[in-house]
Amino acid sequence: MSNSYLITGGTGSFGKAFIKKLLKNKAKIKRLVIFSRDEFKQSEMQSMYPRKNFPFMRFFLGDVRDYDRLLFATKNIENIIHAAALKQVPAAEYNPFETIKTNVIGAQNLINASIHNEVKKVIALSTDKASAPINLYGATKLCSDKLFVSANNIVGKRNLSFSVVRYGNVFGSRGSVYNVFKNYKDKGFFPITNYKMTRFNITLDYATSMIQDVLRIAKGGEIFVPKIKSLRVIDLAKAMNNKNKLKIIGVRPGEKI
Repeated sequence: MSNSYLITGGTGSFGKAFIKKLLKNKAKIKRLVIFSRDEFKQSEMQSMYPRKNFPFMRFFLGDVRDYDRLLFATKNIENIIHAAALKQVPAAEYNPFETIKTNVIGAQNLINASIHNEVKKVIALSTDKASAPINLYGATKLCSDKLFVSANNIVGKRNLSFSVVRYGNVFGSRGSVYNVFKNYKDKGFFPITNYKMTRFNITLDYATSMIQDVLRIAKGGEIFVPKIKSLRVIDLAKAMNNKNKLKIIGVRPGEKI
């Protein structure tokens, strides 16, 4: 496996976990660029990985909407993990074009920058919501997936491939239903959108291991989909505190049962 990496959205839950996994073999890494737009998270992460101990790591403030910044960040990079996205379903419904600018235009910017700098392999993270989407978030990720897959048609003779990984909700990540319930565990009730609501959940460890596997086996043009069991939200609530009552708050904009 090649050993220079760029992770967009690298200060998020997935990015942090994936970086920890990569650093288990840090002797094989010659360059690792953490790309995100959150300066506070960048600062926090830099304090965890001081330059003297991790001289190959670089922290780039930037937004995938900014092509010029991506062009600079992708220089001398062999592998890209594209995790940057706007992911909150109700927020996407309320701010549709902001979501399009990040999830769709940002994807095309990354594709163009990767081709220009002759990156070898790009793995784009996607979601189960991109399958038969009914909300804007899912629709933008479906569009993004198609952009990455079709990018293999325009690489020419370059040794460059684009692939996609679709999976479900990362269990325990920021904004996940588990974290929401954790805040209500001792309040006597859990807010439930609908008794029939289900989620496809995946652990961070499984997600990061899968990306490492995909980096090894991807040839370009694939959409990798792991087999994941669905979880009833009410079962999760009962497992966390079966004495709490369930308070129906109604399905939010863009959600489906």
